[in-house]
Amino acid sequence: MRYLALDLPKRVSRIGLGTWQFGTREWGYDRRYATVEAARIVRRALELGVTVFDTAEIYGLGRSERILGAALAGRSEDVFLATKLFPLLPLAPVVEQRGVASAHRLGVRRLDLYQVHQPNPLVRDRTTMRGMRTLQDVGLVGEVGVSNYTLARWQQADAALGRPVLSNQVRYNLVDRRPERELIPFAAHHDRIVIAYSPLAQGFLSGRYTATNRPRNRVRRHSRLFRADSLDRARPLLTTLEEIARGHAATPAQVALAWTIRHPNVIAIPGASSVAQLEANADAAELELTLAEIEALEQAATSSTTDAAGV
Repeated sequence: MRYLALDLPKRVSRIGLGTWQFGTREWGYDRRYATVEAARIVRRALELGVTVFDTAEIYGLGRSERILGAALAGRSEDVFLATKLFPLLPLAPVVEQRGVASAHRLGVRRLDLYQVHQPNPLVRDRTTMRGMRTLQDVGLVGEVGVSNYTLARWQQADAALGRPVLSNQVRYNLVDRRPERELIPFAAHHDRIVIAYSPLAQGFLSGRYTATNRPRNRVRRHSRLFRADSLDRARPLLTTLEEIARGHAATPAQVALAWTIRHPNVIAIPGASSVAQLEANADAAELELTLAEIEALEQAATSSTTDAAGV
């Protein structure tokens, strides 16, 4: 496993584990996954040196935090544990209460990273960050982050906190490269982190799906990305991923992950439906792509003219 070079109290792995699917019915996972497989995935991730575990209070209405907390019991000092505040009326007292509640569900005394899940269009960050600052001051929160923020709002949150807002968690993958315009350069110049969620575009870049083999679960089937016409347009990109993967004895998904974390200040947090998938994701941290391979992937992504808006 490789880790960020930033000066932080804990190591931050370049590949983490996203846990949206823990306890969330929309993904189609059964009760056994929540009660057995999720814990096995977390334990194996720890063995492989994964330190970043990301969840949110909204995932399964708290179930993801509980499942992850149980799986990490006694190991919280070994991980960089991140969760997210759902910004419904994110006033300072509410932020403080919800941070305490998330820590309780996770079974920890300290959240390494507490993130605002998305910007609230009516409540500015001044009061939200006042609550975050209080949580930092009492030691419940280590670092503060945001999610789905524009650069301008990230900077406003910085000013409101009066301290660095360490990270911005955003969708970033080969079919949605918008963070490259402003967010990734900002992170590189200011020792911040871009956390890439959906780095495989919900499995679109895995090569598993075609126009005649579309996904069955509700999350993917309702995405415009998985329409038959989108899958057809993406064939040049998927073919390029397959060709590069063969040259590395890897999978298309591993190549897509390696492309995502090629920037020094970007980490990726793919989910995992099994221990085998977790192992493959973790191995992607060691995959080094050549400049020619990176250029080929980006040209193929551009020529595919894939509609990423529904990812």
